[in-house]
Amino acid sequence: MYGSLFFTVALLVTSAYFLMGGLPLLILKHDVALDARFVRGFFNVYCKASFWTALGACLSYALWGRWAFAAGAAAFVGIALGVRKALLPAMQAMGAQIEANAAGAIVQFRRLHVAVLSLNLVQLVVLVWSITRLSL
Repeated sequence: MYGSLFFTVALLVTSAYFLMGGLPLLILKHDVALDARFVRGFFNVYCKASFWTALGACLSYALWGRWAFAAGAAAFVGIALGVRKALLPAMQAMGAQIEANAAGAIVQFRRLHVAVLSLNLVQLVVLVWSITRLSL
């Protein structure tokens, strides 16, 4: 039970921290490769932190016998892996296109940035909702 509480709080903190940290990065013009590399690195750290905290939550809920919460945490693990495998390489490709001054690369990179932040916001809302509405 205590492990579940710890990892749930850690997942809340991780999601909230990276949402609040990622929003100000939208003011960057993203017109240089360094901006793209920094934002991609920021979200890479987010994916790793989210993966490990969600995995810990999943395992602790499974050991406690709370299968619905374990399944929800497993979904968070899957989302973190999906973002890391799909969206981060796309961000890297957009960064290379920004460096090559490709038309539309900055707009596409900003869309990816907003997409990852939106996904993070949805995760945070679902996490808070599940904690407040579902019974442990």
